[in-house]
Amino acid sequence: MNNNATLSQMKEMRLLGMFNAFEALLRSAQNTALTPDELIAQLVEAEFNDRQQRKTLRCLRSARFRYPASIEETDFHTPRNLDKNQALRLADCSYLDRGENILITGPTGTGKSFLASALGHQACLKGKRVKYFNCRKLFEILKMAKADGSYPTFVRKLERMDLLILDDFGLEPIDGKARLGLLEIIEDRHGRRSTLIASQLPVPKWHEVIEEKTIADAVLDRLVHQAHRIELKGESLRKIRST
Repeated sequence: MNNNATLSQMKEMRLLGMFNAFEALLRSAQNTALTPDELIAQLVEAEFNDRQQRKTLRCLRSARFRYPASIEETDFHTPRNLDKNQALRLADCSYLDRGENILITGPTGTGKSFLASALGHQACLKGKRVKYFNCRKLFEILKMAKADGSYPTFVRKLERMDLLILDDFGLEPIDGKARLGLLEIIEDRHGRRSTLIASQLPVPKWHEVIEEKTIADAVLDRLVHQAHRIELKGESLRKIRST
C-alpha cells in the first residue's frame, strides 16, 4: 500500500490528527529516521491530542459563556478582594470531583461574570461538561419547556452537567414556577454536581429574592454549605479602566 492510500484511509476514518502528523512527516522525510514503534507512538499521540483539542472546542461552544475568559487573563492586580491563591486552587477543578459549589458575589462591574466564565473555561479544558446561563433566560427557558412538554428532558440535561453556571442571580424577582424549577435543579445536583452562582446581592439577601421561605431554605441549604465563597468588592473595573 502506498502512502497516498494510507492517507486517504486515515482521512476516511476521520483520524485527522494522525493524518496531519503523517502528512507532515512525509513532507519532512523525518519518518525515515523513526523506528516502527516510534512512528506509531508519534501518530497515536497526534491523534489523541487532536481529539482532546476538538473535544475542548465542542465543550466551549456548547457552554455558551458570556465572555471568552480564562484564568490566565484574569486581573489579580486591581484591588477587589480576589484571592489569587483561591482562584488558582479552584482552577485545578478538583472541586468538581467533590460536587462542591462556588458562589461569587459583588457590585456591578467587579468581574463576577468574567471570573465565572474563566472558571467554566478551565473546567472545559479539563474535559468537563459545562453550561452557562443568565438566570433570567434560564427561567424563561424553563417556562417554555413546561409549556411544550420538553421540561423533563431539559432538566435531565442540566443534571448531567459537571458545572452549571447561573449568572446575574437575583436581578429580577423569582416567581412561583421559577422558584420550583430552581429548587428542582439544585436538588438534582446537590452533592453530585457543582453549581456556580454569580450575583450582585450578598448571600444573606438571597432569601428575599427567592421569597417563599420553605423553598429559599431548601435551595440555600443545598447551595451554601461547603461552598467556595468569593466576595468581590470595590469600584467597577470598567470605570477604573476608562479613567
